[in-house]
Order: sequence, then C-alpha cells, then structure tokens
Amino acid sequence: MNEIADEDVPALLLRTVPESAPFIADKYGLPAERAVLTQDAVLDLYEVLTECFTTPVLMPQLQSSVPDAGLLQRCWDFVEPIVDHSSNHVRGAVYFEVLEPLLNAQGLIESSWPYMKERTRQRTLLMLHSYGTSVPGVTS
Repeated sequence: MNEIADEDVPALLLRTVPESAPFIADKYGLPAERAVLTQDAVLDLYEVLTECFTTPVLMPQLQSSVPDAGLLQRCWDFVEPIVDHSSNHVRGAVYFEVLEPLLNAQGLIESSWPYMKERTRQRTLLMLHSYGTSVPGVTS
C-alpha cells in the first residue's frame, strides 16, 4: 500500500469520517471540502485531529453506552494508514492526539481495541509498554 501524502491526511479524514465535516468547517470558516485542501489544515494537523476528530467524533462514540459500530470502524480505518507514517509530523499527531487520549479514561482502549487494525494495535501496545500500563485483555 502506498503511503498517504502528508497534505492528503485532512482530506482522508473527511472522506473516511464525514461526521468530522462540521467541525472542520467551523475551525476554518470554509466548507469542509475546501478547508481540507488548504495548507493550514496540513500545518494544523495536531489541532485538526483533536478538534475535528478525537474530541467531537471518536471519544463520544467510545464513551457511549450504544456506540455506532460503523462509525468506530471508519474512525480506525482512518487512523490505520497514518499511524506509522514516515513523517514525524503525521505520526506524532496521531500518537499525541488520537492514541494518547485513550489513556485519559478507563475503558477507552478496551472500547477501541475491537475496531483497531493491526498497525494501530501494534502502535497502541508500544505506547502502553512505554508508559508501563497494563490493560487486561489487551496487554495480557
């Protein structure tokens, strides 16, 4: 599989998780389809992931008593091709703005695990190991 270009990551988010559109549009004051094509969206990738994906879309689903399985699948489908990106900027944004927040509340990693793909699971396990964190059913 060819690596996604850095500048294509915001558009990939919008295509894979269209539920992010209102948050992207609000952040840039442009229609989401135009905003993801701007250089700002690439430069602001940490903020885009936090403000337009993790906080408003991913976390509410992970914390829901009745999550939308299709949406969660698409969320992790978005993360998978960029989780171990060759660009430090992209890889760091995913690590700090998508994976690390899973440590903020009990049960988030467990809720995510069934939807994560192989590379995302491997990166999550490395993160848990680096923090010395054990998650039953995930690290054991």
